[in-house]
Amino acid sequence: MQVNQASFVLSALKPDDYPRDRRPEFAFVGRSNVGKSSLQNTLLRRKELARTSATPGKTQTINFFDINGTFYFVDLPGYGYAKVPKSMKDAWNKVMVAYLRGREPLRMVTALVDARHTPTAQDHHMLSILEEAEVPTLVVATKVDKLKRSQRARQLDHIRRDLDLGDDGLLIPFSSVTREGVQELWRVIEDLL
Repeated sequence: MQVNQASFVLSALKPDDYPRDRRPEFAFVGRSNVGKSSLQNTLLRRKELARTSATPGKTQTINFFDINGTFYFVDLPGYGYAKVPKSMKDAWNKVMVAYLRGREPLRMVTALVDARHTPTAQDHHMLSILEEAEVPTLVVATKVDKLKRSQRARQLDHIRRDLDLGDDGLLIPFSSVTREGVQELWRVIEDLL
């Protein structure tokens, strides 16, 4: 896809604040520091459109980005080990789950897992929420460039089995460093547009 324009639109915590133009939305979820912002910046060929940080928990609201004036990328707060009070984590989770379960323009959620690790209980929980909400979901294994060649196939197969994706479930290996997976992910997004 040719991205001619990408810009931050708004941050929201309440449905009343979400965009009302009903354009298609593609959301990104994953544990804190799994690489959601880096993946979006890589897809859009922008350095800092979605803010990246070495500190988990940087994204604390639902952030909408206008892409080519035709659809939105939606960056959701990370779940997991962010160093914030439990009450704040609970509030993020409530907002995020409400968005995922009730947002009509939502076309797909890209669920990110770290290719170097076994998916966590929180990853499984998020995927079960998405399945229950009947939201089309694509699993992307980030940071594949950090795996040794000898580990890569074994680790991706382990993730596939752990998440019960079966032989037909799509698992896209992705690297913001090498840009592996960019074309595959854009193909899926374009098909849903």
